[in-house]
Amino acid sequence: MYDGIVQDLIDEFGRLPGIGPKSAQRIAFHILQTPTFDVSKLSRLLGELRERVRFCDLCGNVSEQDRCAICRDPRRDQSFICVVEDAKDVSAIERTREFRGLYHVLGGAISPIAGIGPDDLRIAQLMQRLADGTVTEVILATNPNLEGEATATYLSRLLHTLEIRVTRLASGLPVGGDLEYADEVTLGRAFEGRRVL
Repeated sequence: MYDGIVQDLIDEFGRLPGIGPKSAQRIAFHILQTPTFDVSKLSRLLGELRERVRFCDLCGNVSEQDRCAICRDPRRDQSFICVVEDAKDVSAIERTREFRGLYHVLGGAISPIAGIGPDDLRIAQLMQRLADGTVTEVILATNPNLEGEATATYLSRLLHTLEIRVTRLASGLPVGGDLEYADEVTLGRAFEGRRVL
């Protein structure tokens, strides 16, 4: 569509997840048309990202050190581990300021269609973390979709053999939502997860 480097840049942005052709074009033209946009800083940060950022040896979260800030924090409750699919899920839960335990990032979810099985996830590392008896509850916070449910079911069966409480995040109606727009599965889960007031 465009000549040379402009199209190359649009194509490269378009390869990023969640960025379609129109968004890629907008980003490229924003960089091109904004004289104050610091291209060298963006380039430097992308280079440093590859060099400095890795995954926490213990939980799998992103970190610039061997252990992430959450695993290094002595104020965190060592008896709770919240199991999530990806490192970005840790950030989402941390924004709530409701959970003060530790995390375990699986690195995905079981998906036979995509060829991802339990051995492709960080499940063995989770089992190693649970072996010393410090953890009393594992909270399964995988996504409420087919893959996330399959992963949660697999983990709950696996963890059932241990003397650890296994819980699943509640799911149901969003705050501010209308019943008439809820699908049957969401509404059904809302009924299952109801609580006494």
